[in-house]
Amino acid sequence: MSDTPRLDLDIGPLSGQEEGETWSPLASEHHRVIAHLDLDAFYAAVEMLENPDLVGKPILVGGRPQSRGVVAAASYAAREYGVHSAMPMYQAVRLCPKAVVLPPRFHIYGAYSRQVMEILRRTTPVIEEVSIDEAYLDMTDQLDQWDDAAGMARRLQERVQEDVGLSASLGVASNKLVAKVASDYDKPGGLTVVRPGEEAAFLEPLPVRVLWGIGPVTAEKLVEMGVTTVGELARLSEREMVDWFGEHGAAMVRRARGMDGRAVVTEHRRKSVSRERTFGRDLREMDALKKQLWGLSQDVSERLDRAGATAGTIAIKLRYDDFETLSRQMSLDVPTADAVRIYSAALVLLSQAWESGRPVRLLGVGGTDLGPPTGQMALF
Repeated sequence: MSDTPRLDLDIGPLSGQEEGETWSPLASEHHRVIAHLDLDAFYAAVEMLENPDLVGKPILVGGRPQSRGVVAAASYAAREYGVHSAMPMYQAVRLCPKAVVLPPRFHIYGAYSRQVMEILRRTTPVIEEVSIDEAYLDMTDQLDQWDDAAGMARRLQERVQEDVGLSASLGVASNKLVAKVASDYDKPGGLTVVRPGEEAAFLEPLPVRVLWGIGPVTAEKLVEMGVTTVGELARLSEREMVDWFGEHGAAMVRRARGMDGRAVVTEHRRKSVSRERTFGRDLREMDALKKQLWGLSQDVSERLDRAGATAGTIAIKLRYDDFETLSRQMSLDVPTADAVRIYSAALVLLSQAWESGRPVRLLGVGGTDLGPPTGQMALF
């Protein structure tokens, strides 16, 4: 789910061949056809489907304003007030006092997501589920020529709307990077097609932040170099960028030129499982922290069981009231998914890391170095 605003650019969404335009499929017969689908304001959209009385109202899905909650999703009516995801809920409510604030219902969102993903699988078997509300599709083998891509994407978009009731924005391009940027270009409900050879021209006027791998710190350094658009970045030499950013700099230049060789990966090996909680009030007592640690350990255990995995390393995350954040981890002799063993290791880490009496704002527990179940009994 993306909160990227629609960009006012000279390049408009393309939905097919323009009248009078000539286009030879032979010129692009070796190019991949990659689509990126992003469900628009997904959590809020599902809440409106479940309760039609909410349609048209500003909706905020997330934690409670009084308990340090953040916005997980905002309807487009709420975004008109300047609200966006990851914003503290109290700030969002201050900007949009008439907003309807709803707690997340992930089991319901998951059911809707599965319906959408099933529609995608009927289109092509090569699908990469990036998250609950977005996915990449490789449609290369389903098309006789590249110019058929817009029609297939439009039919896919219509099926999601008609069969599930959800709006989706799609981007179609010859690689994942450009397809992702294109899906954000005309939201909500847009379809933007970038034909092979047009990648650099499409990206050129966009801000550098649209490229994956460029966060706030990197973007600030680029501004110091006089680089604010993708086109300006693309015109730099890879050698110059390596001097500034190392090998990451050369990769940024290639991405700015619309180059991306990543494949659509149908299966991802999960690397970690974690759970964290931000408290409504800072915790200062070990007994209170132990209680939270036990609940988090149980959650991690359940997630490992669902994933059919065990963790070889247990980690904790500790954030104090001044936002100083610590992470500690411990390797286990025998990987586990058992809640008691996870808790025992996490408690040792907490006892070593926590400064007694210092207020704790957030606590997290995680398992990494995942592998298959060992078949061994719990030791406790």
